[in-house]
Amino acid sequence: MRLAWLTDIHLNFLTPTDRRAFAATVAATGADGVVITGDIAEAASVEPALDELAEVVGRPVWFVLGNHDFYGGSVGGVRERARRLTGRHPWLRWLPACGPVRLGDRLALVGHDGWGDARLGRGAESPVELSDFFLIEDLVQRPARRTAVLRTLGDDAAAHLARDVADALRWARHVLVATHVPPFRDACWHEGRISDDDWLPFFTCAAAGDALRAAMAARPDAAMTVLCGHTHGAGEAMILANLRVWTGGADYGAPVVQRVIETEALGA
Repeated sequence: MRLAWLTDIHLNFLTPTDRRAFAATVAATGADGVVITGDIAEAASVEPALDELAEVVGRPVWFVLGNHDFYGGSVGGVRERARRLTGRHPWLRWLPACGPVRLGDRLALVGHDGWGDARLGRGAESPVELSDFFLIEDLVQRPARRTAVLRTLGDDAAAHLARDVADALRWARHVLVATHVPPFRDACWHEGRISDDDWLPFFTCAAAGDALRAAMAARPDAAMTVLCGHTHGAGEAMILANLRVWTGGADYGAPVVQRVIETEALGA
């Protein structure tokens, strides 16, 4: 099986003609399915953007949401629309609503949006202020309250991933994890280096990383590959001998196919 991986495609920055041209590029890979690790568009445009992409590609599109997908809306509201879209569309599947997806006899796909949970680096003491704090309803809060919301979102992602990975490992020997925010410091690539302590709190989901590391430390007979984005910087990190992370790079207005993954190459 072949999967086209996309991340941080920000389709709201493209003209309708360019969006359809990009979708045609994805279709031309000949992949059997598409995995998107978030930042597809914004709250008002993410559904039509996904609809248009799936119409052109004509194959399963599994996706998680990124922080930009909530701009102009709320976390719960956008996720509920993604859940409803999953129930009614023949191709589109929001991974948190799916449970483990069987891609082969021994390969599972799981996913969750994740969130920068203000735990690594300087944590709540970071002076960085993201656009998220002004454009996502849940985060328009006093700093202390906002930090509590971020950590709850991170904890929710970790619990969901821990549950789905455990279910997948009942039969799979390789788990492909799709998430938007890098779960580990060593996967938080930006401009060729790891983000510094001011940016790490909002560009890593430490709770999710702890859950994934624990799952794979307990299963040395299995392996995991994590796909993520968010930082717009590309890189690869080996967290454990059986736990690898690919972080995708991106430029606004110039979406690309990160790679076409041959599932046989994953040993599954």
